[in-house]
Amino acid sequence: MSGDLGTEVVVRAASATLDKYTSIELKIVGDQVELQDLVTQIIGEDSRIQIVHASEVVQMSEPPVDVLRKKKDSSMRVAINLVKDGSADACVSSGNTGALMATAKFVLKTLPGIDRPAFITELPAKGGSLHMLDLGANTQASADQLFQYAMMGSIVSSDIAGIDRPRIALLNIGEEDIKGNDTIREAAALLKESTLNYVGFIEGNDLFSGMADVVVTDGFTGNVALKTIEGAVGLVHHFLRRAFTRNWFSKLQAILASAVLKSLAEEMDSRNYNGATLVGLNGIVVKSHGGADSVAFQHAIDTAIVEVRKQLPQQIGSLLQEVGQ
Repeated sequence: MSGDLGTEVVVRAASATLDKYTSIELKIVGDQVELQDLVTQIIGEDSRIQIVHASEVVQMSEPPVDVLRKKKDSSMRVAINLVKDGSADACVSSGNTGALMATAKFVLKTLPGIDRPAFITELPAKGGSLHMLDLGANTQASADQLFQYAMMGSIVSSDIAGIDRPRIALLNIGEEDIKGNDTIREAAALLKESTLNYVGFIEGNDLFSGMADVVVTDGFTGNVALKTIEGAVGLVHHFLRRAFTRNWFSKLQAILASAVLKSLAEEMDSRNYNGATLVGLNGIVVKSHGGADSVAFQHAIDTAIVEVRKQLPQQIGSLLQEVGQ
């Protein structure tokens, strides 16, 4: 109910999901009247969709603590409760990030062996893609927590990208073993001793080089890096648009290069990478960007579907048991 672009985005994404998958059932949580009108207009009659009423909405500016105490019938809380009681296999939300994380952790709890959940998402890279975490769930992380992130990232990358033994790297200010703070070096030592496919430190300028399949960092650094990437992509689009509209000759060049430009735009479209999973929970929760349109939100639903089918929490739990032994 609290995405930047309103509830119509969610309903249109739901419609596209129902068209794409024949065996999916969806529950849309929120104001019954508003949602019923939209479902009737956009989807019509479909037994695979159900509206679950929630009387409250979490606003983007509300503190997570207040949401936990005062908004027990919010669409966010009700949706996560559905995962908790087994009525749904996953929750996808574009609402308040802090409130989503706090509510999910409170309701679903973390898996045994996981201190804190982390946000992970897929990003484009040379030769394919990479998965990066944490992207903002926790501003700080200990060496043990970075190691936990690496384990979870390895499983997600294997499931989503189909990579056997994904290459894991720690984001650092240099590639040499002596670089970085004590925490990052301690995490590196833990990873070297593990059975994970650890390939060493990676610098920010090599994130998309194809050198690693999973990049691990704390939530503060990860969130800054992600927002910087988004801004850089927007700047490239701006420069390309300005270059190809400068004069009649550049406009002609744009026409001649239209097929290449269209392909580039599709490849760089951030909507194809929308959906950050809050890994480490006893359940699947996917965070969509607050400003996501229906195409982007539908991709977040796709991510949740893959993780349900791959039984992501169970896989993480099994790996944690193996490491514990």
